[in-house]
Amino acid sequence: MASIEGQTIHRVLLVDDDEVVLDMMSESLKSKGFEVVAVGGVTEALKCISTASFDVLITDLHMPNAGDGFTVISAMRHSQPNALTMLLSGFPDVKSAMEAIILEADEIVVKPVAIKQLAEMVRERLLIQKPANRPSKERVSEILQRCSDLVVKNWLARVKQARELNHLVLIDRERTGHLPKLIEDLVSRLNRPIPGSPQDSDAICSPAAVLHGELRYAQGYTPEMLVHESRILQVTLFGTLKDNMNALDFSLLLPDVMTIADEVDAQLTQTMGSYMKLANSPKAPKLAISAKAPAA
Repeated sequence: MASIEGQTIHRVLLVDDDEVVLDMMSESLKSKGFEVVAVGGVTEALKCISTASFDVLITDLHMPNAGDGFTVISAMRHSQPNALTMLLSGFPDVKSAMEAIILEADEIVVKPVAIKQLAEMVRERLLIQKPANRPSKERVSEILQRCSDLVVKNWLARVKQARELNHLVLIDRERTGHLPKLIEDLVSRLNRPIPGSPQDSDAICSPAAVLHGELRYAQGYTPEMLVHESRILQVTLFGTLKDNMNALDFSLLLPDVMTIADEVDAQLTQTMGSYMKLANSPKAPKLAISAKAPAA
């Protein structure tokens, strides 16, 4: 926010992939005394948010991907929580739907909106804008660490419902003993500052995953059972995030979700490796565990 001869100049970050609309909105806002930075996509918008300060963010929702505007708003909320945020959407139903759930925008404007009216809407909204008082947001790693015990509980409940995993009689501790450490390894990887998309080389060497393979071999698991319980782990982790949507920092959600999928797969690879090493060894005994016939 700047001031020239007693007049307050508000800085606006304007984001829209439609060049014609972007130019029209930019000129309209400038004519009303706003200082405008206009960009045509999410990448440019995120760069601006990280390097400059703004009083207002106005962003389209679809650019060209559904949810792009949401990503920009989440980033602004995380970096500059006091900025006024306005989301433009061409779909009337989006307004009520997003207001009813978790959207952090201060104002949702349904297109088409008269370009000349936009500046007045911004000015009026700034006059009534109050200091931000929003609950702090959590990273995926923080949520999973906080909910670790619940993840184990929900995973076990899903496993007990899986017919393919219940023909061996095991107590709960024998089924879940490995899980807290695997979740801890996952949280550790999520907390590592690795730029870009997750790569195979980013995977953590997990002694817990190796021991898990050895234990499951001794318990009489098959490779198919290992894959099945790993898939259930991914479903449980993503279900935990869904149950904590209101607490999520959406600006980091996509790369964290990609990391979860990659790390769980990496853990399964290590588990399968130790399992097959024993399976191919003629001297490797299996534990004597009672079995029950699968349900009809």
